[in-house]
Amino acid sequence: MLHTPSGGAGSGTAARDSGLMSIGTVLNVLRDEFPEVTVSKIRFLESEGLIEPQRSPAGYRKFSARDVERLAHVLRMQRDHYLPLKVIREHLDAMERGEAVQLPLVGRQRTGEDVPEPSGAPTVARVGRAELLAAAEIDEADLEEWESYGLIAPLQDGAYDAEAVTVASLIAELGRYGIEPRHLRVMKAAADREAGLVEQVVAPLRRHRNPQTRAHAEARAKELAALTVKLHAALVQTALGVRLP
Repeated sequence: MLHTPSGGAGSGTAARDSGLMSIGTVLNVLRDEFPEVTVSKIRFLESEGLIEPQRSPAGYRKFSARDVERLAHVLRMQRDHYLPLKVIREHLDAMERGEAVQLPLVGRQRTGEDVPEPSGAPTVARVGRAELLAAAEIDEADLEEWESYGLIAPLQDGAYDAEAVTVASLIAELGRYGIEPRHLRVMKAAADREAGLVEQVVAPLRRHRNPQTRAHAEARAKELAALTVKLHAALVQTALGVRLP
């Protein structure tokens, strides 16, 4: 059970904010049970719609005791059950509607109960070369050029990660604006550096012998990837002085 501090009596803003907490206070409350939680993590969960804190007139986040309990519930479900955020959100929303819901079983639960995992299921969605060319509406010469610049690379078996379709489509779209593949090498280098930074954070978890810890590493990598993508987009928009819809 989390113990949240009570607001003191006062007037004006203090009275309106009585019982509400700043993000720093929430962090201190949660760290007793979740020592690895960070401000960025809380903001990320907010951006994913898991919590909706109030805002002060100055724009600062203000969390109620209910917000903190919901945060703790989300963190427990991630820590103990390794559930995707979408599943957690749907589960919590159903609970708030008063529906009787059971916690989905995904992979190995921390309770020790072994849940059979699908055998032979691919770990990465793949497409063949012909499928990539057709899906991205490009020709063989385009793909060969982009591969020569390292923008797209096949997997060891010669197939491609399904995300290569998105990459190829975006490269083609940028080309219509006169941005050539050689210009995009700087973006690829930046992406590789960002991926390397994420890998440094999750590598100790991925090397762990416990399969639950390794599964947690994958969830952490996805969250960090999402945050780096958002930061990169925000930095580019700031540099250009534009705001995307």
